[in-house]
Amino acid sequence: MSRPWPLFAKPWIMHQVWNDLLFAHWSIPVNMIREHIPAHIPIDTFEDTAWIGVVPFHMSDVTLRGIPPLPYFSSFPEINVRTYVTMDGKPGVYFFSLDAHNKIAVEAARSFFHLPYFYTKIEVKELTKNTIRYHSVRQDPRAREGEFLAEYRPISPTRLAMPGTLEYWLTERYCLYCQDRRGNVYRGEIDHDPWPLQSAEADIAINTLPHSFGINLPEHTPVLHFAKQLKVKIWALEKLNGSFNT
Repeated sequence: MSRPWPLFAKPWIMHQVWNDLLFAHWSIPVNMIREHIPAHIPIDTFEDTAWIGVVPFHMSDVTLRGIPPLPYFSSFPEINVRTYVTMDGKPGVYFFSLDAHNKIAVEAARSFFHLPYFYTKIEVKELTKNTIRYHSVRQDPRAREGEFLAEYRPISPTRLAMPGTLEYWLTERYCLYCQDRRGNVYRGEIDHDPWPLQSAEADIAINTLPHSFGINLPEHTPVLHFAKQLKVKIWALEKLNGSFNT
């Protein structure tokens, strides 16, 4: 069992499948991202270092519980920029942005999940078996321009991350945190099998998404992982106690 805590008691509300996913991670000093995250949300670190990830993939079988898949709404690409935080002993993900090639999904996620979704034109192409070409160009006026262009592929057999390792810390997270305009903080639970990880290589030609938030990535080579497919269940947001506006 990979989950560090039991399943949420309430029923899940959405199902998704994540495909051809790349984790590209850079270590970064905490003070470089602290101002971009609400002060009352503690940044999680691995050996005293924060990490920022850029994660391109494409989704399929996106459905609400009890509703069959609808062609336009159930399949589209997405790319997110993220770091890692923890509250109440539950480590999770904090998103700087989530860019998706589906205008309706973007607006729904902004309204119901308080997440910083932006509309983006994205092209995903499988050049050869498991070699993915991914190109996203942000189109949403609510955020600064951002672009990502890369080719990536797996280069090892599939494995499960071992607890205590960096790759487990980066990937095996079962909730997200977000804040609404009033300062209320929410936790969103998710569930899935352990990540089927493979080592990866990537030729990242353009990556200005972090810079669009004033975050300059270090020049060192990122830590790269690939996952072919993962089925995910998502729960409604849970409001944590109190408003943190000052």
